[in-house]
Parts: sequence; structure tokens; C-alpha cells
Amino acid sequence: MANRTTRRNFIGQSAALGAGVWIGSPGISRAIDTPAQSLTAACVGVGGKGSSDCSHIAEQGVKIVGLCDVEPGYLTQKGREFPDAKQFTDYREMLDQLGDKVDIVTVSTPDHNHAPAAVKAMRMKKHIYCQKPLTWSIREARTMREVSEQMGVVTQMGNQGTSENGLREAVEVIQAGAIGDVSEVHIWSNRPVWPQGVGRPTGEDPIPEGLNWDAWIGPAPMRPFKRGVYHGFNWRGWVDFGTGALGDMACHTTNMPVMALNLWDPIAVTAIKNPGIFEGETYPGSSSIKFEFPSRANLPACDFYWYDGGNLPGDELISQLPDRFRKRLETQKKDPKAGKSSGALLIGSKGMLFSPNDYGSQYVLLPEDDYKDYVKPAQSLPRIPFKAGGDQRQKWEFVSSIKGEYEPGPMANFSYAGRLTETILVGNLAMRSSEGQRIEWDAKNLKSTNVPQVNAFVDRECRDGWSI
Repeated sequence: MANRTTRRNFIGQSAALGAGVWIGSPGISRAIDTPAQSLTAACVGVGGKGSSDCSHIAEQGVKIVGLCDVEPGYLTQKGREFPDAKQFTDYREMLDQLGDKVDIVTVSTPDHNHAPAAVKAMRMKKHIYCQKPLTWSIREARTMREVSEQMGVVTQMGNQGTSENGLREAVEVIQAGAIGDVSEVHIWSNRPVWPQGVGRPTGEDPIPEGLNWDAWIGPAPMRPFKRGVYHGFNWRGWVDFGTGALGDMACHTTNMPVMALNLWDPIAVTAIKNPGIFEGETYPGSSSIKFEFPSRANLPACDFYWYDGGNLPGDELISQLPDRFRKRLETQKKDPKAGKSSGALLIGSKGMLFSPNDYGSQYVLLPEDDYKDYVKPAQSLPRIPFKAGGDQRQKWEFVSSIKGEYEPGPMANFSYAGRLTETILVGNLAMRSSEGQRIEWDAKNLKSTNVPQVNAFVDRECRDGWSI
């Protein structure tokens, strides 16, 4: 393995974004592998989603040589599947010790540890698969994109819908003008499904034996361990660790319209419904946010509305959905306990496109009668030939790109995913202002020009030892 880095030509990742759509490029770093020199991976976070990320990478012929998790139980469980892999509870130690023995690093931690782990690995010229949202902060998203391009590594964010043929087809349909000029996008989410709108509990509990609490906290400010409050799935609602409902799902649900309409770099965001950050600790239980995008090349200005926590678009829009979905939303409005749903509705000058799928991989053109004879446009985006579930297709796309066997490269590379995440996380700044206050945004310089107090939340100073 000592000569592994000499087998690579790090000539820079240059996947381009033009006219609002991803364009593949052969100018990314690729490995030249033989059966005797297979790719290797080290996995940061191997519980929950990290478990399947690790296994799916291995299914593509990659040898797992390192496992890292702060929770010893997850390490033990995954160690049975990969008994030859070395185990760690601190990703810094794993990367330092394994060094050139690793080609790929997967990062499947809570949001706040994504950038510190991934940037360290990219600077060691490792190819990175990182879960969504790409980062915890807006500034980190910019950094992840810049470092990936500087180091020339192959990258992929875990928003599986990007690898679905249905999403790529929907993008082609929109860009072919099927629904005309799009002036509004409405997206609603069934999140949060974890506690939000709560304050920090008092006191502390003993740290469970073997749990590396210092590594779990990572770059965030240290706080006492409390059983069942942060560690586990509940971290998503805490502002120090997660990015709330918007960060959790928007990289999925907005992915298709963002790609189709070039919805980068909003010029303003407004919290239409905003209970605010609760005691500075957690995101609100529900919110509605408006993003404003200017005209872009030949595309008109567009407003994007986000709804979570049971909030929904107005009745005039819901009434235009297919009956099966309209009835579900009407029931939800009458009885929120009946269950929340997710959806995306794009409103154009000729018609509408509705996607009931979190991943944008299913869609229907509305009114349906007007499109019963619609002929789909010629294919302009590549299709992944690997037949499997969306998660596994995305891993195939990633690993095959590293091997040089899939020339288009990963569609959710960090040049794309960094911009997507950066754009989405601007919406969380609206939670830091009063309801209805319009925050003007300078995307180039990552700052608000009229509400300067929110600029303190574009990034943060990392705890000693965890800087990016």
C-alpha cells in the first residue's frame, strides 16, 4: 500500500455547473486499480446511516480497513462484519495512524463533525463520501467545496435522489420548458420528527462506559452529557450539533428544483412563521421560510417557500394537487396528528410539476389532462447503469468514478453539493431574526447586508483541537 499515492494523478476536480445543471468532467482524480490493488476505505461513524454507508461501499469491492465511532457498541457490531478493520473512537487518530493505507473516507456523523473530519481527510488526498447536509455551517459548505476542488479528490454527498433516474428526468422536463417559466417553488416537509422548541436540561449524567463524549462534541462547545438528550437521533434539533428540519431534509427535497432552475445564492430570506431559536438551544417546532432568487441568465426571478413542522402551502395550491394527495393534505390540516407529509410543487407559466417523493424521483405534470399526450424531451443527463436501491446506486456512482469506470463522475460532488448546502443553510439565519424580517444576503461574501447580527451564525470558532 505504500506506493498507493503514486498511482494517482491529482489534477483537480472540475465538475462544472452551467445553465443550472450539473455537467460532468473527466478532470477529477481517479485511481487506477487492479484486483491486486483494490481500493480501501476508513469509515467515520458506523452506527445508524453510517452502518449502511460502510456496507454499501464495501459491496463495491472496497476493502474496509478502518472503523471509527464514539459508541463502542457500534464498533463491536460493525467489527463483526469487518474483523480485519482497525477500530477507533476518534477520527483524527484513525486518519493519522492509517495514513496512506486509506483511499476513501466515509463521514456519517452528526452534522457538526462533517467538515472537520472531511476536510482533514481531503487534505490528505482521500476521496470523500459525506452524508447530508454537507456541513453544519454556511462557511463550512464553502470550505468543503473549495478544498475538494483544490485537492482534486472524488467526492459525493449522501442525497440519494441525485442518483435516481426519475430526478434527472424531472430536471430535463423542467429545463425543456414543459411548465414554462417557474416563478414559485413550494416545498413542505414531514420533519421534525425529533424534539425541537425545548431548552437545555439542567444537571448531567455519568458518561456511559466507552463513550468518547469529547469526540462526539468535537468542534462544538463542550456541555455535560445528558442521557437521551443529545447523543442518539435527537441531536438534529440542537443548534450546536444539527441543522434542524431545513438542514435535514432540504438537501433531498429541494435538490431537483435547485438543479433544474439554478437556484443558487438567494438574495434574501424571510421567516414568514418563526417562533425563533428556543433559548438559543433548539430550532423551533415549526417554521415557514421564503427564499428570494433573482433572475438568472434566461430564467426569471423565483421565490421558494419552505414549510416544516406541519405548516403547508395555502388552500388555493393544495386544491390543484391530484386528488389522492389533496385529500391527504386536507386531512393533515384538520388533524395534525393524522400524520405529516412531504412534497414539492413548482409553479410555471404553462403548468405545474408536483413531486410527492422526498428525493424528487417521482413527479406528475399538472393539470394532468393538459399533459396526457406530453412527450418527454431527449435525454441530456447521464443515467446510472447499476440496478439497485438509490443508496447503493449512489455508492456505485461514487466508487466507479474513483476507479475511472464511470466517466460522468458523481453528480452530487462537493462542487454541486457545497453550493446546495450553502444555499439551503442561509434559511436557518432567518430563525435568528424576528418574524417577517427580510434578511438581505450577499452570497459572494457570505454575509447579510442589512441584519448584521445574523452574521455571527454564518460560522463559529471551533473548540481547540477540532479546527478545520
